[in-house]
Amino acid sequence: MAQSASQAQLDAAWAYELVFVPALFHPWAPQVADAVQAKPGLRVLDVACGTGILAREIHRRTGPGASVAGLDPHPGMLAVAAELAPGIHWEQGVAESIPFADAAFDTVVSQFGLMFFADRLQALREMLRVLVPRGQLFVVVWDALEHIPAYAALVALLERLAGQQAADALRAPFVLGDPARFSELLTMAGADSVAIRTETEMAQFPSIRTMVEADLRGWLPVMGVDLDENQISRILYESERVLAPYLEPAGSVAFEMRAHIATATKRPSTETSIVGRQG
Repeated sequence: MAQSASQAQLDAAWAYELVFVPALFHPWAPQVADAVQAKPGLRVLDVACGTGILAREIHRRTGPGASVAGLDPHPGMLAVAAELAPGIHWEQGVAESIPFADAAFDTVVSQFGLMFFADRLQALREMLRVLVPRGQLFVVVWDALEHIPAYAALVALLERLAGQQAADALRAPFVLGDPARFSELLTMAGADSVAIRTETEMAQFPSIRTMVEADLRGWLPVMGVDLDENQISRILYESERVLAPYLEPAGSVAFEMRAHIATATKRPSTETSIVGRQG
């Protein structure tokens, strides 16, 4: 179970759920759940679950006979997840040391989390460890920044007005955009039958200001970058011009997001000699 979340952590998690989830993450959950072929009785773990959008979608499809769990290191995220879906088991922990026993799950999923793990290879090995032999692994990462022009334009604006550190913070989600590198990482971890496909979904924010301010006041501080109010005001002003090509008639901003969806299985030889960790 998660430790108690502070009010600041809860506020940040609710902001994530109300702004980033509908704009960026919710569109992908049905597609990943389709790939999982969720069915009653399936045991599924969602690694780096955040507020639980993918776990909720899978749980909705698997029904009461299934076992769906979500793992995340942030107590605020888990508190919001538990409030939204009390029927799912929410567990606090990191991907590099998953607090579940060997072969505890039929399927492991991780949507837009791998880029941020301290040790990506160890995290993937842990995901394989908790899978049954020939269990399925699904990992989703964003495509390279150059294939997502809206965010590429915003990164360039940040570099010009706030410097490289701020720009690099916004580049971070796209660092696994090379499918060959992504595939190699999965294979090195011990995954079998690795296949990667690239898909596109639409991202939509209520306004340009909502999109940009969420990054400036939400994402950048998480990455250790705090801008002053003068910088924020100037970036918000300039972003209206930079992101104007993506403006909808009603005032929302919409653009294509590309992501790589990797599917793999656990090799029988990786049934693991690691002693299982029971959460």
